Amino acid sequence: MAPVRSDTSEKGDYPWWLVALLLIAAALAAVIATNDIFSQVFGVVLKGIGVTIFVTLVGFVLATVLGLGVALMALSEHVALRQTARFYTEVIRGVPILVLLFYIAFVGAPALVVVANFAAAPFISAGWVEPLVVRDISLMWRAIIALMIGYSAFIAEVFRAGIQSVDKGQVEAAKALGLSRYQRFRLVVFPQAIRVILPPLGNDFVAMVKDSSLVSVLGVADITQMGKIYASGSFRFFETYSIVAYVYLILTIGLSLALRALERRLRRAEAR
Repeated sequence: MAPVRSDTSEKGDYPWWLVALLLIAAALAAVIATNDIFSQVFGVVLKGIGVTIFVTLVGFVLATVLGLGVALMALSEHVALRQTARFYTEVIRGVPILVLLFYIAFVGAPALVVVANFAAAPFISAGWVEPLVVRDISLMWRAIIALMIGYSAFIAEVFRAGIQSVDKGQVEAAKALGLSRYQRFRLVVFPQAIRVILPPLGNDFVAMVKDSSLVSVLGVADITQMGKIYASGSFRFFETYSIVAYVYLILTIGLSLALRALERRLRRAEAR
């Protein structure tokens, strides 16, 4: 029996799906350029793209830092740290992002204000600082904190799996050479683990771009919220949500293609 070919040039593996998407994108771009209604909707929706990008980038960076910390706790030699990290990841992964958004916005933020005012009570009594109120924490930052917490649990598992994929023999060899725990992680473990970590980490980033649309339920003026406002006032639901979907597809598919290119480059570098 002839061997099965595994390369991407085999018959039927040409990315026709991408060609079809590009043709649809070009057709929609032409409609937006020539149709006044679609052009107006596109202009309104595009006003929210900056907020979407800001929420996604800041939320993802913070989630990555927190996720790395939780992953290191999960790999710690101390039982209490491991159990705490496990508790955190299981609880957070079991709560839907939308519920977490509401909880952080309307429960977590007021609780944080109470704690902050309690800690700063001597300074408030002396008149040095003003007491914090809930409205001082903007809805945008409440949404960012919720996304950070929600995604940090998933990213922690990505980091944990990537770190554990490094051969233990190399870690023992580095230990025998007298490298400290930090040096072993920085010079031996992390450079090898990052090749395993990057693809799923990139997938989480694309997923956060889509889940950032949930912040519209808090009134944050992202792409979805701008579309919702326009549609509710004009009743142009078909045109509005077609444009909203179009913008999100451009963002997510563009990012996915860039991540695939990066993944291929990493595989080629590893093969050398």
